Amino acid sequence: MRTNVIELFEDAKRRDTYLKICAPMVRYSKVQFRTLVKNYGVDLCFTPMILADSFCQNEKARSNEFITTTNDTPLIVQFAANNVDDFLDASQLVYPYADGVDLNCGCPQRWAMKDGYGCALLSKPELVHDLLRSVRNNLPSHFSVSVKVRIFQDLKKTITMCQQLEQCGVNFMTVHGRTPLQKSGDNIDVEMLKEICDLVKIPVVANGGIKSLYDAEQLYNTLNCDGIMVADGILNNPALFTGANKTPLYCVKHWMNLKDLSGDKITFQCYHHHLVFMLGKILAKKQKQEFNNLSDFDEVDAYIKKYVLDSFDGDVEVIHELENFVDCEFNSKITSKHAHKCRGCGKSICYCICMQYNYDSNKGNYFKSFVTNNDGIDFMDSNMFDECNL
Repeated sequence: MRTNVIELFEDAKRRDTYLKICAPMVRYSKVQFRTLVKNYGVDLCFTPMILADSFCQNEKARSNEFITTTNDTPLIVQFAANNVDDFLDASQLVYPYADGVDLNCGCPQRWAMKDGYGCALLSKPELVHDLLRSVRNNLPSHFSVSVKVRIFQDLKKTITMCQQLEQCGVNFMTVHGRTPLQKSGDNIDVEMLKEICDLVKIPVVANGGIKSLYDAEQLYNTLNCDGIMVADGILNNPALFTGANKTPLYCVKHWMNLKDLSGDKITFQCYHHHLVFMLGKILAKKQKQEFNNLSDFDEVDAYIKKYVLDSFDGDVEVIHELENFVDCEFNSKITSKHAHKCRGCGKSICYCICMQYNYDSNKGNYFKSFVTNNDGIDFMDSNMFDECNL
């Protein structure tokens, strides 16, 4: 049974609390990790950012990027898209297996910017409007449509952007409290986030800088936002929302159990990398070096049992099980449409002939003016993030 994400936000508001959300993290927000964190206080999970173009075109991309189970809910699928056809068709493909889709307008990585994804979309507001409206107009109202953005340096421009995104028909928005040029260690702009939460009528999820439950509670109390999204903090400690200050040993054991239940649905890299993050505050420096060099499942499990769980004899309380994996059947009419790329433009939908958008002047000042008076977001510092945890 699917979950109505809109009702989740409404219920949290009635209870004077906020939704605890696991962010879309490239390579890390897989179904096993989603299942893990839901056992430790997470209310809503996102998939990793998925390229809509590749997802529509390639069967291998679909099977690798979107693995789900019968109880993988509530779930938002986040797509990176730079044209309406890809975003709409990708959304229609996952509609039977998810509770909503999200458009990534916040990834600052250079490759994403170069290809017109993520933060690059902030300089193309009319395109963002069309991307979001296309899905909202073609899928049922209970299926949520959302967007994730970063702020600008200018408060007025940021507020205008968020208000105009609200008019696109999205059910909620996530706002990362840093600009595209800021680094992950920089402070988020709490004052600007507060202005956004006060002025935008739809639910607003705040993102950035959360390392503990205390951080999440403090930010919620300051902003009165509708949700708190965590990326690095929950990667390092999947039990963050329980108040634990580091990954509990029962959580490590739980992760091992989920691996055992996954069979060939989890890669060694995924299993090992998650443990590298989880054990950051548990292993000594020399042990970390040894652990990083392990090369297969058996080596990793033996090391954990010897050096981490040697004194652990407690039980793992399981609330959310990893149930049966779903053999997704995707609409063949959509996938066949995208089966071949154009040799001229390299896209699944040919853009060799200049494509003109007919824009309505009633879309608002932001959507009219920001195309010409853009923020110049056309490059990224080479020292930007190694991972797109956005």
